[in-house]
This record gives sequence, structure tokens and C-alpha cells, in this order.
Amino acid sequence: MEIKTITDNYAVSAQILPEDVQTIADAGFTTVICNRPDAEIPPELHAAEMKKVVEAAGLKFVVNPVVHGQLTQEILDIQAQEIEAAEGKCFAYCASGNRSTVVWALGSAGKIPTGQIIAAGEAAGYQLEGMRAQLEMLAEK
Repeated sequence: MEIKTITDNYAVSAQILPEDVQTIADAGFTTVICNRPDAEIPPELHAAEMKKVVEAAGLKFVVNPVVHGQLTQEILDIQAQEIEAAEGKCFAYCASGNRSTVVWALGSAGKIPTGQIIAAGEAAGYQLEGMRAQLEMLAEK
């Protein structure tokens, strides 16, 4: 698992394994957000199974799956609310970290300058420049 820092209080990675949870806790994260739909992964990595491991380590676990082509405002709102409500740093995972970054970026539009959102994502290896117009449109709402 490679933890990619997006902001001081938010990081992402590809799919985590049960043995990664202690590393996440040791890194100071208090909330883990699962953006990976169960249909993409084997049963032993489903959200219900990961929730048991994450909560046993003393962390909060949030299920907020992001299905390609089905991104909703509700998903963006849940992600943003969980990041804001976290008692410490938030860690989110999906297949590669990209969806977790995109959901953060869209939910941050209007709260963080667009250029800063794009730069944060790109510093972690996620290309967000193609989202500039959408981020700016959301920022105007």
C-alpha cells in the first residue's frame, strides 16, 4: 500500500488489505473511507469485512462507494462531511486512489481554489487538469 497525501488531513491509496490497517492507524489516520464498490473485489475485501478490521484498530469506517458513471452530489457530500467531521486525518481508498481523489476534488470546489485542488491531486500523481472547468463551475454555486 502506498499512501498518497492530498492535503494535511486527507490521503488516498489503492485497495487496502487487512494487514494495511495498522499502518494506517500508526500514520495518524482516524477515519477510513471506502470508495470501492464491493462488486469490484473479492468477498474478503468487501466493505463489511474491512469495517471489522478497521474498527478493531479503533478507527472509524465509512462506506461511500463510487461507481464509474454514477457519481452523485450525495457521494460528494458524504465524502466532504466525513473529512470535515473527522477527529483526525482521513484516509480513503478505491482501486487506484483516483476516484477517492476525484471525489475529494469535486467536494472541495468552492472551498479550496481550483488551482490548488488540481496541484494537490497532481502532486500525488492524479491528473485533475481535465476537471478544471467542472471544478470552476461547482465553485460558482
